[in-house]
Amino acid sequence: MLSPVFDYLSDLAKNNHKEWFDAHKDTYEQAKNISTLFFKKIYAEIALCDTVSPLKVYRIYRDLRFSKDKTPYKTHFGCYIQRKQPHYRGGYYIHLSPEETFIAGGFFEPNKEDLLRIRQEISLDGQGFEKVMNSKGIQQEFGGEVWGEELKTAPKGFEKDDPMIAYLRKKQFLLKRDYTQQEALTQELDQKMTQGLLAMRPFFDFMTEALTTSLNGESLL
Repeated sequence: MLSPVFDYLSDLAKNNHKEWFDAHKDTYEQAKNISTLFFKKIYAEIALCDTVSPLKVYRIYRDLRFSKDKTPYKTHFGCYIQRKQPHYRGGYYIHLSPEETFIAGGFFEPNKEDLLRIRQEISLDGQGFEKVMNSKGIQQEFGGEVWGEELKTAPKGFEKDDPMIAYLRKKQFLLKRDYTQQEALTQELDQKMTQGLLAMRPFFDFMTEALTTSLNGESLL
């Protein structure tokens, strides 16, 4: 199903310049349409089970303003499905490329206030968060692991011997599942990705509860 997409992206990676891109615009449009239909199919399934904002499909053109790498095009297709704020927090991401195909979700760049509140809730309700991370879906799909950049020591206001310190040091809170290229070329990939994305719900529900209530449990909405 996605083989034309990966074929095009492989060729683009070898010819990442405007002349080649323009000369193969028809192939690009075909790959873009296939990937967009793929994203829309998954989005429709997610929307049946969660409250989400409209699908955002990322452009293939790179933002070169602050990058030393001046190649003009991304060599992947991606989309983002944000849960509808303020009552629902977090979001789902899908990434397609010959080198790396994966799903991810969570909190990529939480602001200072959200990051503190997430840490507070994990410290306060460590047992509840461990229950989420040990849930069947998160174990099966993500190995029970939280991804993201982290501090080398305890964040300000938290003890270094806090039982949840491994989580509290995180600056990002992400779940991620990679697929082999063999898996990525199967007809069932959209179903597998949908299953994986929906398995994030206990994680999102915990974080949403934290981010929509005060430390005393009072609603902020």
